[in-house]
Amino acid sequence: MRLQLAKPTEHTAVVGWPLTVPLDDWSIDGMHSVMGLHRHVVRMIEDAEAAYVVKELPDHLAEREWRLLRQLVELNLPTAEVVGVVTGRVDDGGEATEGLLVTRHIDYSLPYRILLSGRGLQIPYLGERLLDALAGLLVRLHLAGFYWGDCSLSNTLFRRDADALQAYIIDVETGELHESLSDGQRMLDLQIATENVAGDLTDLQAGGLLADGIDPIDTALAIEDSYSKLWAELTVVEEFRVDETFRVDQRLRRLHELGFDASELELVSVGEDQRLRLVPRVVEHGFHAHRLKTLTGIVAGERQARRLLHDIRRYGTTLEQREGRRVREAVAAARWTDERFEPTIAAIPADLVGKLEPAELYHQVLEHRWFISERAGYDVGMDDTIQSYVQHVLAPARHEQITLPPLTVELRAITPGMARPDTEPDTESGSGD
Repeated sequence: MRLQLAKPTEHTAVVGWPLTVPLDDWSIDGMHSVMGLHRHVVRMIEDAEAAYVVKELPDHLAEREWRLLRQLVELNLPTAEVVGVVTGRVDDGGEATEGLLVTRHIDYSLPYRILLSGRGLQIPYLGERLLDALAGLLVRLHLAGFYWGDCSLSNTLFRRDADALQAYIIDVETGELHESLSDGQRMLDLQIATENVAGDLTDLQAGGLLADGIDPIDTALAIEDSYSKLWAELTVVEEFRVDETFRVDQRLRRLHELGFDASELELVSVGEDQRLRLVPRVVEHGFHAHRLKTLTGIVAGERQARRLLHDIRRYGTTLEQREGRRVREAVAAARWTDERFEPTIAAIPADLVGKLEPAELYHQVLEHRWFISERAGYDVGMDDTIQSYVQHVLAPARHEQITLPPLTVELRAITPGMARPDTEPDTESGSGD
């Protein structure tokens, strides 16, 4: 047997698992089943430091997925962090058995079934945002030269990102990484995505779990429109006169609004009529998130980061008016972190603060402040806002760090003490399988 770990010092718990035993026969603390239909045996394991997803599959597929996931992480694409792979396992009779792929569970991620059923969430319908997120993920993968081959809602997890969602690819078993993709490869991948999503939504509807107002076919077909618009904005070649170079700045601003940045542009002279051609060569996602992390150290989604950066700018303006002098952005960000962000998170009760990521919590507090201030007719202070938010929004909300399936009688028998008070009967944990 061979065990390969990506970060051995961070995931020492894996070494103590019964790696030679078939996954279906494991009986260890913190183990949960994973709902849904799967081609392979899949389990979730909660450790003191992290939660993991373990999948049993043939050695060559496990090795291939291990390699692809690591490459996607190196390309800064949203995916599950690969932890380890086990190959060369044999049973008691000396016969070769399947390998294991171990990934880290994406904390605060939600499967599409929960998002589209509208139950247990503060935002009841996220269908349009979910499909936009999936289309955006497909565009980012294609820009990097990755052909998915099995894009579906079942192979994707979603995390809140302010008033939107960010999609994560969690199954790359059929994926291929190339230098670049042809239009034919992209269109085939998009066609597969549309068909799979239509199937996912139809199954959800048949089970009575799809929120009212969502048409499976119309919703699935909308992916192509979202994909095409975003792809065009990120890759279209523009031509303009030499005295219109301001259009370069306009293009960059549009990219920034979409959360992307052009780390490489090419300006090419066209003919003899004094025209220039603007060609985006390298376009990368995470413009605002990178800026926020540089200024404050806070890790956030792209839309969360944009919202927090806006609040930092507003706070900097307040400081300048109060002190009568210019305040540099870095100084404003440091003071905002110490005087606004950290005190807000610290004011959330300890038993509730883990329900959402800190950046999402802060964003929702700002949204709640706007809502109750508009209703009251005056600017409600942060202390009253936090108290109202905790009481009316956060306390009744579900815990989203880890979404678990209902406990079956069999799992209770083999893993007593793994019950969680916030587990709900209609949840599932995405396995990417």
